[in-house]
Amino acid sequence: MRIRIPVALLCCCIPVCAALAETVVVNDQVQVRESQIDRPKRGSTMSEVEKRFGAPVSRHATVGGNSPHQPPITRWDYNSFSVVFERDRVIDTVVTGGDSSASPAQSPPGQAQQPQS
Repeated sequence: MRIRIPVALLCCCIPVCAALAETVVVNDQVQVRESQIDRPKRGSTMSEVEKRFGAPVSRHATVGGNSPHQPPITRWDYNSFSVVFERDRVIDTVVTGGDSSASPAQSPPGQAQQPQS
């Protein structure tokens, strides 16, 4: 019974995680807009990601992997996004900046655009 509840919660969160968007703060209000940055799809392998997007700017050391309950997690950083792998498969991508569809004119002067983390 204890396992069913977290699994059910995880299943409910998956569609929310699939929505790729950026958080923008304008006049102290948070707004969300979809990102147009091309990035790896969930389930892609490390070799597919490197073949399509090239070598990452940085590769972070793998963490976890000590038990079946802690699979190895690796993060690669590119200029405009980061890719998180479980073993050798993409489980998530995070837009970190460099979205060419965003122009400075979309934000009032002095208001920073902040990527979703």
